[in-house]
Amino acid sequence: MHVPDGFINAPVSAVAGVVAAGAVAVGLRGARRELDDRTAPLAGLVAAFVFAVQMLNFPVAAGTSGHLLGGALAAILVGPYTGMLCIAVVLLMQSILFADGGLTALGVNITVMGVVTTVVAYALFRGLTRVLPRTRRSTTVAAFVAALVSVPAAAVAFTAVYAIGGTTDVPLGKVLTAMVGVHVLIGIGEAAITALTVGAVIAVRPDLVHGARGLATPLKLRVDGALVDAPAAAPSPAPAPARSTRKVWAAGLAAALVLAGFVSFYASANPDGLEKVAADKGIDEKVQEHGAADSPLADYGVKDVENARISGGLAGVIGVGATVAVGSGVFWAVRRRRTPEEPTTRTTESV
Repeated sequence: MHVPDGFINAPVSAVAGVVAAGAVAVGLRGARRELDDRTAPLAGLVAAFVFAVQMLNFPVAAGTSGHLLGGALAAILVGPYTGMLCIAVVLLMQSILFADGGLTALGVNITVMGVVTTVVAYALFRGLTRVLPRTRRSTTVAAFVAALVSVPAAAVAFTAVYAIGGTTDVPLGKVLTAMVGVHVLIGIGEAAITALTVGAVIAVRPDLVHGARGLATPLKLRVDGALVDAPAAAPSPAPAPARSTRKVWAAGLAAALVLAGFVSFYASANPDGLEKVAADKGIDEKVQEHGAADSPLADYGVKDVENARISGGLAGVIGVGATVAVGSGVFWAVRRRRTPEEPTTRTTESV
């Protein structure tokens, strides 16, 4: 759903840029409370993983493909504020290095793909986890539903922006119907990827899943044939030593590199949902060439490398490396700026 230059006029693009900048500022402030010494580097890894998975377009309908937006996944794994920043970092790297998503449309893309998806997904996720049983399975189900809803919500948001600042005269009803219809299908893929990833991390390290904190299931004891809650354990006189995140970080980075460097070659070549709707409805009549079209990594290939498999794989690996480096640097800087009176939201509870 990367909006290129020319879909939205300059004044509305500028306003969207201001909105996105404000959201990023709020995200930076909120992330100071969400990040600690262990999760700061993991947030950079989440950004790199989202970048890698976004390269894996999957078919959703005849001649149409979709890809992960990632807002729900990032928000559930590292928190809504940090998750918003993760998507902003991904979109910035894609636009500058790979000419994916217009430079003047960067504010639109951050607002639609970063802000809307994380806010909608995390609000719905939190609401579901409050009413569903407090189990790992329920957390995964909540992640699935939240991710599913976040994608058509982003489609509605884009349609609203187009209604205000679209550069072509296309009936709004047709745009809305087409955008929501195809992105509901894409949302199913998004939900599956999100649920599988969240479920996998919870199974290994539930303490590293932001959305799973505070969802501890009480220990049950069988008394006279009935299950009752066990008495609460006495508080420990000293906090347990923090578990290392090196193995999780290494495994996550390896997975991102494999996905971007190898699996991406087998991704669907069909246009994604927005590209298909734009071509069918005429939204793309005034599309402009990307300002970074001459980038050596434009269109996710390395310039002058003729072998498509090697070119795309190298571009993917470079993108993952650049994203994890930039993301980790940003989140470490945010973490270091946290004042002593701004405690993190981490607890010792787990699913």
